Amino acid sequence: MTAGRSVRQILATTDVHSALGAGASFLGHLHEARSDSLLVDCGDFFEGTGYYRLGQGALERDVLLGLYDVIAPGNHGWTHYFEPALHQRTVCANAVDDSTGNSLFRRLHVVEIGGWRTAVTGVIGLQAFGSIPASQRPGQRAVEPVKALRELMLAHHHEVDSWVLLSHSGFEEDLGLAEACPFLDVIFAGHCHSDHTGPAHIGSTLVLKGRELGIGYAVATHTPDHWVGRTALFTDTADTTPSVLPQELASVRDRIAAFDAQLAEPLGRIAEPYRNEQLGRRALVQDLADRLRSGLGRDAVVLNETALRTTVLGEVLTTGDLLAIEPFANSLVEADIAPAHSHDTEALLAHLTERVGPLVTSPDLLPAGLTSVLTTDYLADSCLGGRARPTGLSLGSAIRSTLTNGDDQ
Repeated sequence: MTAGRSVRQILATTDVHSALGAGASFLGHLHEARSDSLLVDCGDFFEGTGYYRLGQGALERDVLLGLYDVIAPGNHGWTHYFEPALHQRTVCANAVDDSTGNSLFRRLHVVEIGGWRTAVTGVIGLQAFGSIPASQRPGQRAVEPVKALRELMLAHHHEVDSWVLLSHSGFEEDLGLAEACPFLDVIFAGHCHSDHTGPAHIGSTLVLKGRELGIGYAVATHTPDHWVGRTALFTDTADTTPSVLPQELASVRDRIAAFDAQLAEPLGRIAEPYRNEQLGRRALVQDLADRLRSGLGRDAVVLNETALRTTVLGEVLTTGDLLAIEPFANSLVEADIAPAHSHDTEALLAHLTERVGPLVTSPDLLPAGLTSVLTTDYLADSCLGGRARPTGLSLGSAIRSTLTNGDDQ
């Protein structure tokens, strides 16, 4: 942790999503920064690429334990934060056991930064918590973040000089947190996947966010009387910072290289209009939904756009491309519709959109009297009560067929 280091600033990443390609050069820069920085992450370090699918989180776990001092949990990879070693590094003030109200994680980490005793805590937004697959959070709930933070401050205000929050809520949500909790000096934001990084000033609170996917970071430095913040890209220091990893991470790049060989495996020639293009996520989801409805003879297909990720495609679809597009290993299921929504499909879609974001349906207007839809196991379990029957098909296999028109190379 921080033993033997004189910490003068906090460096934060967020939403790395297993972006460990190209040898994960940002890791070397983080290692160099450890000499005078508290390294923190605001959640979603796991899930998002083939490195996670192939390694099941082992690479990400080693990186977090080898480089980071304090981490906040994200909705992706939620169960990893309960692994004993990672659990010791994780802070979150508002995730609790539903029956006892006891915190699921440490609520507070206190560290000296620039001569000030600084409290570092975390929260997960209610929307983010609700997007965790229901099967991964049985008997757990999230308390409203403002309530949890105010209670934490009242219990510990006499012990510290400064407050720093690692938030997995979204930048706009964090601006509201800053207004409601003016005792917070710095909020490092996460979860939002936006180009808005700050720094923004809400009263005396500094709100900022590093770029996602291992592209950038945020830094807050304590001056004699206040905090100052900035954001930067890891490439800004690529020419001056040696990319050297600590001994305990010596095998990480070797394992990344081994996975690279598997991810380069060709799966088929990419069909027009997807070839040599930046993937249009919504267009692909619509194409996929229409093909599934006609090909399987279903009355309706409902998919959430965020089940897929975008990438740049070439001539040939590779395993890495496919796992980058569909990193979450979703299965396709036939999910029953609750009677209340059977004749009110607009209410059904509004309910789903509130939980998971933009939807694509086939047909565009769902028929009245709908009793079931073809969808993903994630949507069925998290939003439709888990009343579903497996089809034996994975979302990834359907995407592969759509992108290659079913042709092998």
